[in-house]
Amino acid sequence: MSSICLLIHGFTGGPHEVEPLRAYLAERKCITKTFILAGHGGTRKDMMDVSYQDWIAGADRELQELLEQHEYVHLIGFSTGALIAAHLSIRYPNRIRTLTLLSAPVFPLNPRQIMRTLIQPHMVRAYWRNLWQVPPQATREFYKIVHASHRIYKQINTPVFIVQAEQDHLVKPHSGTYLYNQLQMEKNNKRLLVIADSGHLVCHCKDPSELFNAVYEWICRHASDQNAAGKR
Repeated sequence: MSSICLLIHGFTGGPHEVEPLRAYLAERKCITKTFILAGHGGTRKDMMDVSYQDWIAGADRELQELLEQHEYVHLIGFSTGALIAAHLSIRYPNRIRTLTLLSAPVFPLNPRQIMRTLIQPHMVRAYWRNLWQVPPQATREFYKIVHASHRIYKQINTPVFIVQAEQDHLVKPHSGTYLYNQLQMEKNNKRLLVIADSGHLVCHCKDPSELFNAVYEWICRHASDQNAAGKR
């Protein structure tokens, strides 16, 4: 039985952020799906007209399409997509088989802190270009979902795999540990993996093999648990 995986990209980003992982899972016979969050992939004005609830609602529709055809789905979210995935896991606790949270912005850095972490000139230019393109309204919606997500971490019952990069220039390093400790479940149903040689874009780190193998093993392990339960 193939594992069904819905991958959710981050704020101001797109499916390219998770494409290497999606391709890896597809090569291993997982059925994968990505999409573009509401307000993304278009103009600056497009981002002004949506709220974080719209991001969640759009992801919810994509998830429902999969659930109409499959009993279980594995959710994989990157950055803000991780927060969206967490909210969906609360809505569908009996249909989400695993939850993988990549670089979740539990404690995002503020702009001044971000500038101190962007050592290379091209990174500074890219950050300021991105900051100019993102309307303030959209940034406020980002912080709203960050704050709203703190209220749900203890409600998550789905097996959770957390990935945190040590060199993340957008998220405070202790975010992963904090999130792990907030999860009210047995230790065998949660895992934290810290990637030493990676920035925020963990799917594009120098050597993603450890990450990709770990995500796939997590999915397979809990898919096996599901199959065993079904045979009882």
